[in-house]
Amino acid sequence: MRKKVCMFVWNHFTNDARVLRECTALSESNYDVDLICIHDPKDPNLAKFEERNPYFRVHRVRRYPILLEIFQKAFRLCSKYKSLAFVFLLCWLFMIYQFPVPAIMITVFVLLLVKTKLKAIWISGSIILRMIGKGLKKNYDIYHSNDLNTLPQGFIASKVRIKQKKLIYDSHEVQTSRTGYEGNSYGKLESFLINKIDAMIVENHTRAAYNDELYKFYPHVVHNYPFKQVGENQEKAPLHDMLGLPKNEKILLYQGGIQTGRGLDKLVQAAPLFKEGTLVLVGDGKIKPKLEKMVADMKLQDKVKFIPKVPLAELPTYTRNAYLGFQVLNNVCFNHFSASSNKLFEYMMNGIPVIACSFPEIQKVVEEENVGVCVDSHDPVSIAEGVNYLLDNTEKHQQMKHNTFIAKEKYNWELEKRHLLAVYQNVNESKLSTL
Repeated sequence: MRKKVCMFVWNHFTNDARVLRECTALSESNYDVDLICIHDPKDPNLAKFEERNPYFRVHRVRRYPILLEIFQKAFRLCSKYKSLAFVFLLCWLFMIYQFPVPAIMITVFVLLLVKTKLKAIWISGSIILRMIGKGLKKNYDIYHSNDLNTLPQGFIASKVRIKQKKLIYDSHEVQTSRTGYEGNSYGKLESFLINKIDAMIVENHTRAAYNDELYKFYPHVVHNYPFKQVGENQEKAPLHDMLGLPKNEKILLYQGGIQTGRGLDKLVQAAPLFKEGTLVLVGDGKIKPKLEKMVADMKLQDKVKFIPKVPLAELPTYTRNAYLGFQVLNNVCFNHFSASSNKLFEYMMNGIPVIACSFPEIQKVVEEENVGVCVDSHDPVSIAEGVNYLLDNTEKHQQMKHNTFIAKEKYNWELEKRHLLAVYQNVNESKLSTL
């Protein structure tokens, strides 16, 4: 009989390659998987329920509380129709006159929603409760929390009950040292909950050693390798035509989130120093407007191009257009410094040599497999020197390209998924961790 797995992830599950691979691998083995994630109300085509295969289903919970949606709709209507705003004002004045205490309480509550962090707390808290509720609807055998932001859901659903269940903590990032996780509250939360889990998974051995030093146990390692691409000459998106570039123009590609700490500002600063080629950034993120302004201010519109986020299944067709790919993380936190980086392996899987940061896990792969050049990712001049080396040395570039096709036989999910299945086997056979 298949074991029932309830997995949590704090995103819309539209471009999460790692979670997709894990759920698929489990469903193709002896597990029945329900993935609980978050619905995106801005995407009308995003289903609240999907059946990816007979043993893998996706459930998306509501993002916003119903009451908040009512407030938001009322505000939008009042902004659009001034007469309606006047009617609401009269109703509010009537409430103040007839029922002053409830009216004042509602007013203060609404103002707090608009002016403080209460709105974000309300939204996040509601999502957590809905995830827990969904996770308790079936009699699951194993709960699987991806990252710290779903570990409380997994803990409550698996352990705060009469008949406790197994809990796996899959930490894709270093939760105690990562961008956006400032303050010690995250470390305290992880430190408290990590003693309640039955197994922990991390991305590589550098992070496992860090965890061992922090919590005195060495977690399981499951690398974030992509599915193996078959063949060397596969379908390509018409990227040159989309960007209005000559067919022989060399595309120097970055793909992924346009976020702080990924060295993208250094890439733009390095672009004028490239001897040839066009820098293309595929993806979206918080700092994209800032980068676009930087490109405009530096008058680099002909040298640097932007492409919006591409669906995960289509991304390899864009990647294959590249002459080289960039993975130039900056050392802004231990999470970045210790990263293995799925992008590195995606470039390799599609036959693309890389310009990479000199961080331990990334440098080890790049230099051992001879698939690229490691640079000082904080220095635009160093980045440009690495790019120009591969532009000048076409024979070296071709050798590295050839090496990527050898390396992909080693760094692929078809091999790596055995470690995930081994973790589940160990959890099935181990004693239950209790409160």
